[in-house]
Amino acid sequence: MKLREFRNEDADIICRWLRTEAELYRWSADRFNKFPLTGGDIVANYTPQTESGRFFPLTAVDDEDNVVGHFIIRYPREDDDSTVRFGFVILDPEPRGKGLGKEMLRLGIEYVRENLNVGRIDLGVFDGNDSAEGCYKAVGFKEYSRRKCEMPIGCWDCIDMELYI
Repeated sequence: MKLREFRNEDADIICRWLRTEAELYRWSADRFNKFPLTGGDIVANYTPQTESGRFFPLTAVDDEDNVVGHFIIRYPREDDDSTVRFGFVILDPEPRGKGLGKEMLRLGIEYVRENLNVGRIDLGVFDGNDSAEGCYKAVGFKEYSRRKCEMPIGCWDCIDMELYI
């Protein structure tokens, strides 16, 4: 597996992985609020953020260059360059459970270490998404807080996790 910059054509592939409204919200929280999501929706969301220089969408590809995963790295606060946040973490549903999520996250952590001058990465995972939470813990993330998140389809508990690098 390797990471490369997100390409607009990746967006349609990612949308196919979001098979239900609940999967959409588990992936994107309240950032899109539209199901079904289209590739154009993702590109429209990412384009202005990428231009800011504080938002880095990445795609994971296998040895045959097939898209198998995706996530973004962003600076969550304009006035703080010490922390980045992983978000929109998703894998192709077919190969899930085979360690690809851990591999993708390790590559993301390596990317941050090599390219961004930060000391901390954080992320959020919704309570009940045990496989994702386990994956994050396996690569070193630890819970630091919990909060309630109002979604259009209900109120969910979010677990915030962090990793010092």
